Amino acid sequence: MIGYMTASEAAEKWNISHRRVITLCNEQRIKGVGMLGNMWIIPIDAEKPTDARTTRYDETVNAKPFLKWAGGKGQLLDTLRTYYPEGLGKAITKYCEPMVGAGAVLFDILNKYDLEEIMICDSNVELMNVFTKVKNNISELIQLLQQFEKEHLSRKNESRKEYYYSQREMYNSLIAMKNANGTLKAALFIYLNKTCFNGLYRVNRHGEFNVPMGSYNNPTICDIENLLLASNKLEKVRIMGGDYKVTEEFVDEKTFVYFDPPYRPLSKTAEFTAYTEADFNDENQTELAQYIKHLSDKGAKILASNSDPKNTNPDDNFFDDLYKPLTINRVTAKRAINSKGSGRGAVSELIICNY
Repeated sequence: MIGYMTASEAAEKWNISHRRVITLCNEQRIKGVGMLGNMWIIPIDAEKPTDARTTRYDETVNAKPFLKWAGGKGQLLDTLRTYYPEGLGKAITKYCEPMVGAGAVLFDILNKYDLEEIMICDSNVELMNVFTKVKNNISELIQLLQQFEKEHLSRKNESRKEYYYSQREMYNSLIAMKNANGTLKAALFIYLNKTCFNGLYRVNRHGEFNVPMGSYNNPTICDIENLLLASNKLEKVRIMGGDYKVTEEFVDEKTFVYFDPPYRPLSKTAEFTAYTEADFNDENQTELAQYIKHLSDKGAKILASNSDPKNTNPDDNFFDDLYKPLTINRVTAKRAINSKGSGRGAVSELIICNY
């Protein structure tokens, strides 16, 4: 009779990380590996794979955000990198992102610097649940996403639409429950993100996700390669859900902090701040600026992004006045979130820093 060991036991036996064993299981590179419920089981006499680590799962390959996100900073990364503070990875040993979104800057930092401590936070607690499950429950999460992808892609037209809305209904029922299955919620979140209109995350006043289905013929719902890479990168990241001010005790003079809040709309018709059931208005922008100045006084290196009101009103000095005496830089960025194609294109954005 064949005996079996868990992934943790295999990791100890082979002197490799638990995450590496999970990667090998997902790649089917261990002879006889199988699943018992949501757990990988490995024959006790299985040999550690001796071939070199494949490039596609190599830990040196860069991870990228595993979600689409309105206002994501992927297109602005090249510019933002030029504003990272000097000493990052040396005298600056900590990183904090209190309004992380999909984490384009987070993953850029994780890919390029070996920092001692990292904390992320977001007021969207369901988003933070996704990050937590990618970090801690990657195998089960991938299993669920593979199932959703198979179901979605095997359907056409009305059948696919019915499946999408049934999944959306399930997700909304789970977020209303206190003790709901967190991994299932995370998988549904990713599924909806990959298949909904424009990859938006929008909720109504009751906190219910209400974005309609998008028109994608063959969406990638389960990107195993990147999910495994992201899981590995998140291993030492502290993940918090809630108001950005919960990061205060973490931040000190050795910390680089990046803020990417919901942007102040350039016009009423451009307004989109409903990532959670509470909007982010000018009063919230003012409160955030006060908090940023407070962290600056603690000696932290601060970088923040926002829209530039001068795109539509040259006399609007809202942020110029709000962030005195910090440095305000105006850069060119491409706006992608707009219901009309004519509303997308190059605009000025603000990069605010205290150094």
